[in-house]
Amino acid sequence: MWRGLWTLVSRAARGPHSPRLCTRQASGYPAPGSGATIFALSSGQGRCGIAVIRTSGPASGHALRSLTAPRDLPPARKACLRLLSDPRSGEPLDRALVLWFPGPQSFTGEDCAEFHVHGGPAVVSGVLQALGSVPGLRPAEAGEFTRRAFAHGKLSLTEVEGLADLIHAETEAQRRQALRQLDGELGDLCCGWAETLTKALAHVEAYIDFSEDDNLEEGVLDQADSEVRRLEVALGVHLRDARRGQRLRSGAHVVVAGPPNAGKSSLVNLLSRKPVSIVSPEPGTTRDVLETPVDLAGFPALLSDTAGLREGVGPVEQEGVRRAQKRLEQADLILAVLDASDLASPASCNFLDTVVIPAGAGNPNGSHQRLLLVLNKSDLLPTGCSDPHPDLPSHLLLSCLTGEGLDGLLEALKKELAALCGDPSTGPLLTRSRHQHHLQGCLDALGQYRQAKDLALAAEALRVARGHLSHLTGGGGTEEILDIIFRDFCVGK
Repeated sequence: MWRGLWTLVSRAARGPHSPRLCTRQASGYPAPGSGATIFALSSGQGRCGIAVIRTSGPASGHALRSLTAPRDLPPARKACLRLLSDPRSGEPLDRALVLWFPGPQSFTGEDCAEFHVHGGPAVVSGVLQALGSVPGLRPAEAGEFTRRAFAHGKLSLTEVEGLADLIHAETEAQRRQALRQLDGELGDLCCGWAETLTKALAHVEAYIDFSEDDNLEEGVLDQADSEVRRLEVALGVHLRDARRGQRLRSGAHVVVAGPPNAGKSSLVNLLSRKPVSIVSPEPGTTRDVLETPVDLAGFPALLSDTAGLREGVGPVEQEGVRRAQKRLEQADLILAVLDASDLASPASCNFLDTVVIPAGAGNPNGSHQRLLLVLNKSDLLPTGCSDPHPDLPSHLLLSCLTGEGLDGLLEALKKELAALCGDPSTGPLLTRSRHQHHLQGCLDALGQYRQAKDLALAAEALRVARGHLSHLTGGGGTEEILDIIFRDFCVGK
């Protein structure tokens, strides 16, 4: 009897019109202009060997026939060589590979066609103009192909975000994370959590409706409480690591700081592999904060070159020092640079006392700022002097002039950035503030469940928690949020 009650209550918990969150279904949000057939260049702009033009919509088959007449449609999902001609004049445009993807077995879930043409501007322009002359076709908007895939249940919202991140990935770590999210790792995790909430909700509903039934299993509410507690722990772990995923997507803030003339600008130029900062033997050359995005050991970072920290300078440089100190407070990782041949100078000693040692000691709440101490200009040290100052905090020797020690610095940066940004291979990361918002909302609702004195209120809290997971994967939301997400895509994707 309990199995039958479980089925009925589980169905009631979802509501008459609410699909199972773990089953990929159409999102319920129609794509803009759905019903029309769209076309666009999907490969990059400019001259190339091969350019890919795609269509999606009910007139895709007609468009393919129009440009390849009098030939019929090729076999589904099989590349065929065809002569493309302008349907108005019959003028040959190109000899290309064409593919036919009848829906729903296509990227968007609709009938789709692809034209793999030679990538010259004249060829691409001619084929696009020919498609525009076919009745029922119009140029696609930015992200419209992916939005149609979402609308037809081909991708969840987290997978759409993973696809956008994959297109914009610039480092190895970003690529790995985006690919795992595109493969549904985060969505599957939320799916498991949603199943847990569905089960707990069914237990609570069953107790409300059938508590006087002798056939109801004992400990139903205890079982629901246990499942909720385990879920709270799991959500808490992911929320504590939320900043790591966001750093991986947008880049960790790495600030290069030190006294004047320690080689900070030389280090920034070395790590960015381009002349970002002016290098001069004159102290105080850098007066403002110079920032450049870089790939550091496979991780994204925003590298900031700052003014040398010293006192008793003019008002312009003093403003640069103030800005440098502010950047230090905001840094995810500090690259503290000192001149290895001038460690006894007042500026070096003051920097050690005010920046390096406090960062290593941490603050009263138990956390500490990550810092790597780099002793630059090791080429000026006496020959055979491997480490002239073993009494200093843990440090790395480097010569920006010769490059000696750079491999060791990059390895240390890789370890620090892996801790800051997270390792995509260890599990799903929360790469957007939207993810954090809904998981926090889910956790807050579970807290209301535990505090509820009435079982009806407890059941409602579980529904709210499950609703946040549904919004995260795209089962609910607003058009404004969807517009923001799909705006990241280019035309043709």
